[in-house]
Amino acid sequence: MTASRRAAETARERERTLPGELAHVEPLAARKFVIAIRRLADDLVYGLDGSRFLGSGIDYVQSRAYLPGDPIKSIDWRVTARTGRAHVKEYEAPRRIAAWFVIDTSASMVVSSIARSKYELALHVAGGLAFACLDRTSPVGVLGAGTRDVRIEPSLAKDQVLQWLLRLRRHAFDEPTQLVRRLAQLRPTLKSRSLIVVCSDMHEEGALHSVALLAQQHEVAVLQFQDPSEVSLRGTGFLRAQEAETGRGFVAHGRRTAIDQARIDAELRKGGVEHMLIRTDQPFVHRLRHFFRSRGLAGRGAR
Repeated sequence: MTASRRAAETARERERTLPGELAHVEPLAARKFVIAIRRLADDLVYGLDGSRFLGSGIDYVQSRAYLPGDPIKSIDWRVTARTGRAHVKEYEAPRRIAAWFVIDTSASMVVSSIARSKYELALHVAGGLAFACLDRTSPVGVLGAGTRDVRIEPSLAKDQVLQWLLRLRRHAFDEPTQLVRRLAQLRPTLKSRSLIVVCSDMHEEGALHSVALLAQQHEVAVLQFQDPSEVSLRGTGFLRAQEAETGRGFVAHGRRTAIDQARIDAELRKGGVEHMLIRTDQPFVHRLRHFFRSRGLAGRGAR
């Protein structure tokens, strides 16, 4: 066997594809994946029409005195009754801000104790939110947070969103995380206020500080994905394990959490970063809808 052939086979072993990735191999499965993304977008949009994360259409500005020719349906009846003079409501269309989805493609997102990995769920959620933004004419961009060079500038092209969704469905079991580096590269390129949605398990040291820096000038939401094994491994005592990305070995106990979740929650809250924890073994759509609706993401700050 030649060296080039061995290298090719090694690369194929390292890379895996989420179910339905290659359309020419499994066209029905790929189509089902796109349908699932579209369905999630519809579920998220329901009840969010008034949320400025997805765009409210028009925003109330003020009431002014009625002028001949003003439509009757725009009359502000409360102000009219209070002042005794006819007044009408004035509105303005909100400026759409770009939405960036930063997706952690590292090995720790791929390793899973159940059928659905953190990475698969993160890609599903990011795709659904991206389509929901596009439905409200908010441009969408994507940034990969691994070693792969994935960066697509915000646009309103749905075909482009589908292309990066399919591209990102390929993954490797040993890809290191570069979330901190990617966020540092993104920050100086943002010329106007943007919405950044970080989809990650937040395992990289320094990631919490990086998202807090972004939150000083932009709307930042962290969707943290968690596998059940990161909470506890029932029925186990001490065990020897290996970190997926660095290969570093460590000893842990099955009843102890692998992640200091309290510290993550506290630091993100201190940095003014909106945060939601999504378990891969629990329902999330209702909570995700409420998360964006209740916080009015992308609605603060100057317009």
